[in-house]
Amino acid sequence: MDKFLNKINIKGKKYYFYDLSSLKNIKKLPFSYRIFIENLIRNGEVEKAEEILERKEVSFNFRVSRILLQDFTGIPLIADLAALRDYLKRIGKDPEKVNPSIKSHLVVDHSVIVDYFGTTYAYQENVKKEYERNEERYILLKWARENFKNFEVVPPGAGIVHQVNLEYLAEVVSQKKEKGKNILFPDTLLGTDSHTPMVNGLGVLGWGVGGIEAEGVMLGLAYNMKLPKVLGIVLEGKLPPFSTATDLVLTITEILRSKNYPSWIVEFSGEGLSNLSVQDRATISNMAPEYGVLASLFPIDENTIKYLEETGRKKELIERVKIYTKENFLFFDGKNLPEYTETLKIDLSKVKTSISGPKSPHQRNSINEIKEKTLSFIGKKIEEGDNLKDGSVVISAITSCTNTSNPTLMIMAGLLSKKAVEKGLSPKPWVKTSFAPGSKVVTQYLEKAGLLPYMEGLKFHIVGYGCTTCIGNSGPLPAWVEKEIKEKNLITFAVLSGNRNFEGRINPYVKGSFLASPPLVIAFALAGTVLIDLEKEPLGKDPNGKEVFLKDIWPSKEEVERVKKEVLDVKDFKKTYSQIFEGDENWKKLKIVKGKTFLWNEKSTYLKMPPFFEERNLSEPVFKARILAILGDNVTTDHISPAGAIPSDYPAGKY
Repeated sequence: MDKFLNKINIKGKKYYFYDLSSLKNIKKLPFSYRIFIENLIRNGEVEKAEEILERKEVSFNFRVSRILLQDFTGIPLIADLAALRDYLKRIGKDPEKVNPSIKSHLVVDHSVIVDYFGTTYAYQENVKKEYERNEERYILLKWARENFKNFEVVPPGAGIVHQVNLEYLAEVVSQKKEKGKNILFPDTLLGTDSHTPMVNGLGVLGWGVGGIEAEGVMLGLAYNMKLPKVLGIVLEGKLPPFSTATDLVLTITEILRSKNYPSWIVEFSGEGLSNLSVQDRATISNMAPEYGVLASLFPIDENTIKYLEETGRKKELIERVKIYTKENFLFFDGKNLPEYTETLKIDLSKVKTSISGPKSPHQRNSINEIKEKTLSFIGKKIEEGDNLKDGSVVISAITSCTNTSNPTLMIMAGLLSKKAVEKGLSPKPWVKTSFAPGSKVVTQYLEKAGLLPYMEGLKFHIVGYGCTTCIGNSGPLPAWVEKEIKEKNLITFAVLSGNRNFEGRINPYVKGSFLASPPLVIAFALAGTVLIDLEKEPLGKDPNGKEVFLKDIWPSKEEVERVKKEVLDVKDFKKTYSQIFEGDENWKKLKIVKGKTFLWNEKSTYLKMPPFFEERNLSEPVFKARILAILGDNVTTDHISPAGAIPSDYPAGKY
């Protein structure tokens, strides 16, 4: 193993790394395979590395450098570790021996619900309710943060896990001290959320796994996996003026779902790569589970370095990324394309403005097709008049790290809002509007650009810094809207800038949901219906009766780039993330009982100590365990256990 160890100097400091240069044909391998090989050599499994070099079908141990958790899936893991500490204490051992064995972060982003919207106080009231509902869970997390080594918590209200990972936590190239040497190696991770591959847009390899798998890795087990096949997507050209990264990812989702690449890794290359910023790439990588692959890796290149600089990463980190990746064949120069299992070409110039739905992310439609598709879905005659009816949009949400991590898309939404307000347009009264950025940096640059007041003028006030509508936390519709939907049996819709629109996910009172870019989300709020051809029909009329079309308020790419140059500031990233672990006053007020073990509330109906370490459970083997469910294609957790509310008059509610 030591024969691979080499050294480099970075700014006068000596580093060591496991050098791949002696390996035959390393330049022809996909970048993901190079990462696997380095990982195996560094961990003493050279023979397995050689099998991957020869592209054999092999199972191997992948030892990631960190674990990423969100609160819904992460809190059960922390409860398990707390219970394990209790068990060690009971048998007379030191409970402090229980800690994550590798760096682990938990970001609280799944708990905020859009109870309040359309007002300046919406954010404060939603946060207040969030703490009322989740105080017990947050006390556990605060205790864990103060007691576990290798564990950090990003408190509620700071952002969405994948955006925080992209903008701050991800290092691209990590280092650790080993036997007196500073060792450099690729940053890799597993997350307990399916959209963990968003960080693949930064060249960091990782994906989502189940809670049990993540817990095992946290406790020191290797993640055993089969070598995935790799689909190379070769990008050509650049996006047309009216198209966005959202349109591109919806197009990719449609294409790959039709071809079926289960558990493959997708890698992007080609001359079109240079035309996509890291934020564009992250939007695309985020939806890897929607297009049915394990991960969606963009190689490290000059745009990666630029993004690290723009988001305020330390100079030492940026230098080691530059030098190490070029030295160890992990940097893409735009020329030498790897040899993939299969290759697919996509011409960016042919991507159309898109909206996907009403029930699956791969049901892509061009905006001139959506009216006819929706009429067919509704399947009945639509009444006349400008009122709440079949086809109405009742939820319009700018949500999800998929799109709010992308300044181009957010500034487009702000500029479109400005033009709409200036034309005298406003959302229809039955539309529940909301805006939930994945990072506070978004708020800062929109405020600096003077665009946030215009978004608020269209009732897109900030409702929280979390997943909200994207995971089904859309909250209740206005009472009169729910009443009319029930009484008239209306088929209504949501339009959101999220990544999933499966049946039952967004809100129980909508029959279908559509995924779209943030500016399109606002456009549909203004129209109040999805029964519209946005290329030919007006969004509405100004106060003087003049028709206003989407093209009249759609911002040009030149406008967007000008605003980006004026308002994006590395200081905002540095300031925001220097305070990321502090939490607000609600977090600071949480009282925890100090001690090596957690003080469980015996009367709680919300959070109890897991029973796995009771004596009877440790001694009794399990025989003839039953299969709980055998499911068909495209059945998700949303169909089994909806993320959002369960109304009292629904079958589950009645039960």
